[in-house]
Amino acid sequence: MSNEGKGREVQPAEGKLGVLLVGLGAVATTTIAGVESMRRGLAKPIGSLTQTATIRLGKRTDHRAPMIKDVVPLADLSDIVFGAWDPIPDDAYASALNCGVLRPEHLVPVADFLKSIKPMPAVFDKAYVKKLDGTNVKTGENKFDLAEQLRADIRKFKEENGCDRLTMVWAASTEIFLTPDPVHATVESLEQAMRDNHPSVAPSMLYAWAALQEGVPFANGAPNLTVDIPAMVELAARNRVPIAGKDFKTGQTLMKTIIAPGLKVRMLGLSGWFSTNILGNRDGEVLDDPESFKTKEESKLGALEHILQPEMYPDLYGNMYHKVRINYYPPRGDNKEGWDNIDIFGWMGYPMQIKIDFLCRDSILAAPIVLDLALFMDLASRAGMCGIQEWLSFYFKAPQVAAGLYPEHDIFIQHMKLKNTLRWIAGEDQITHLGVEYYE
Repeated sequence: MSNEGKGREVQPAEGKLGVLLVGLGAVATTTIAGVESMRRGLAKPIGSLTQTATIRLGKRTDHRAPMIKDVVPLADLSDIVFGAWDPIPDDAYASALNCGVLRPEHLVPVADFLKSIKPMPAVFDKAYVKKLDGTNVKTGENKFDLAEQLRADIRKFKEENGCDRLTMVWAASTEIFLTPDPVHATVESLEQAMRDNHPSVAPSMLYAWAALQEGVPFANGAPNLTVDIPAMVELAARNRVPIAGKDFKTGQTLMKTIIAPGLKVRMLGLSGWFSTNILGNRDGEVLDDPESFKTKEESKLGALEHILQPEMYPDLYGNMYHKVRINYYPPRGDNKEGWDNIDIFGWMGYPMQIKIDFLCRDSILAAPIVLDLALFMDLASRAGMCGIQEWLSFYFKAPQVAAGLYPEHDIFIQHMKLKNTLRWIAGEDQITHLGVEYYE
């Protein structure tokens, strides 16, 4: 694949790509089992843009709509090698059985592969995820020492598996709510805080720091602060490494970012949006802790306000009431159910209602996001695109952006931004949908 002198210079996707997953629970094992099933011809990569989506190039009359993976050089599924950390010592097969996302008939055919993936000892601190515990945990002199142990893990994994490149995705639990602290201001202040065991340095930050120091792209799939601090942005720029986050956009927030733009473009008003969820997986158990729920709540609340812009449309959205609830309900397992009651109003203020009952499967929706992020972050690295990858906002509930910018939550704008970035990388014209050339 050649850029023919246009677009970004992209290094070829040659050799093995190591995908390091922080967490070997429901999301990670569903991702790994799915990819291996696809490599064996047992499943299709439904939900993955990198594997199934096309991209329009040029004018509509050109009839050019190749697959994304045929336009930009992405790593092939056959070249992916998986590794993981988790405080629970179960291998990927045992973990997948315990999580109960995939049925045995989908796990048994790839059991040999899943059993070969055993989690490395994790950096884990119960103070940050109070509802979990585990024995497969690192010990060290301080947080800086623990982070150095993670760096050693990364180097060892790369060498032992013959990987040419690596990428890391946080697929672990939501940590307690943290706000930016002065220790997050610079790389030096963060590293000193790591040595001092400062409480504002969460375990997720140690993984991110280790990844960035090793030149490994890092995508944050949870609402944790992690790389969304000045020190990590500085480190990513210094080491020329891509970062992205935060919080995989899967169930209820996915629906919000689809429906809210429709209300806004029609200039329909919103009085209130009440959202509640029940789920029974490890994520639900963790979010049963108020401090972890606060982190998730902040992530889930932001989308509506940014999409609807109440300060610009006070008559339509200035008094909207937005409430989010998450309830741990063990019998439901990974099959999350999200209810939304949406009170809207239209012409002359007449009220209407929309009700949504989304019986989704959280990890089934998250797995293709993990795959896409791993491949796109690797692409960004090979294209020399360091720092915050805002073009991947499509995949996140709370997109990380440069200081001074507001995040774009409208999924249709996010999708256009993603595809236009791919066109830019490939040296193709941007698509604006203006279309006047067809009528002049």
